Amino acid sequence: MSLEPIDPETAVELYLADREAEVAKATLYSHSSRLGHFVRWCDEEDIDNLNELSGRTLHEYRLWRRRDGDLAPATEKTQMDTLRVFVKWLESIDAVVNDLHTKVRSPVLRDGQNVRDVMLESDRAEEVLNHLSKYEYASRPHVVLTLMWHTMMRTGAVHSLDVDDYDPEGQYITVVHRPEMGTTIKNGKGGERLIALSNDVCRLLDDWIADRRPDVDDEFGRRPLVSTVDGRAHRSTLRGDCYRYTRPCVSTGECPHDRDPESCEAMVYTAAFDCPSSVSPHALRRGGITHHLNSDVPKDVVSDRANVTAGVLDEHYDRRSQREKMEQRRKYLKNI
Repeated sequence: MSLEPIDPETAVELYLADREAEVAKATLYSHSSRLGHFVRWCDEEDIDNLNELSGRTLHEYRLWRRRDGDLAPATEKTQMDTLRVFVKWLESIDAVVNDLHTKVRSPVLRDGQNVRDVMLESDRAEEVLNHLSKYEYASRPHVVLTLMWHTMMRTGAVHSLDVDDYDPEGQYITVVHRPEMGTTIKNGKGGERLIALSNDVCRLLDDWIADRRPDVDDEFGRRPLVSTVDGRAHRSTLRGDCYRYTRPCVSTGECPHDRDPESCEAMVYTAAFDCPSSVSPHALRRGGITHHLNSDVPKDVVSDRANVTAGVLDEHYDRRSQREKMEQRRKYLKNI
């Protein structure tokens, strides 16, 4: 067959543009991030034409990515599964040989290996939030990370909130699915709920709305709770806030990885996720859920508050050790 030459960066751009109408924005962002590593590897290997790809080169990339990212099997599988979809798309535009996608290998996971353990620990969360409270009080990142930690909301839920969804007198916030007005939440109508807020969180939201929030509407005439001067903060902005402020150097002034701040790639505003210690909103949510469980909040309360079923909570979010669970149960034996 006759192949059409194409460089890695252009190919990824065309792929993302083609998938934009088919997948959710969060999925598109994930694919962009994962394939960014592939483009980086191609640059290091001087591969400027994807016509050169073969089963062997794809295997070499897999081994490189595993070492480069120190990937767990579940993460490696996700990375390679995305690459396989991309390679299959390349076949459709005559950029690689037919059926090359069948040579993209990924791990076969054993029971339990699909569970990710990355989370923001309670002491780190306290450190981060204390730093924000002291040096960037009532800033957008302070509001975003506080909401994610204390309410365990997903990024999409935080993105969907309007000022009118917050009831300062009742001290709660309403999460609503509004696809016809540009905001969606996971589980659709089933994800709608009221979330109680503490005095401290309400005080923070009051100060944000009164003094720091850019007073703008979005394209639907709604007043987004988390806004920028351009309107409703994008989900990527919320994710960026999370990655940037969970870098240890921001809150402690020290780097546990012995990197030079002058040359560290993760110091670039858009590359904070390159810091090995920064975490995603999902890892922050997982940490918040585990923190609530360790604080003896009943599991059904955490389940309802975080909008996650008990089964999924047990498998994917509850990171308490068996000993921690035992010691918590021990407290209930005193009166028996």
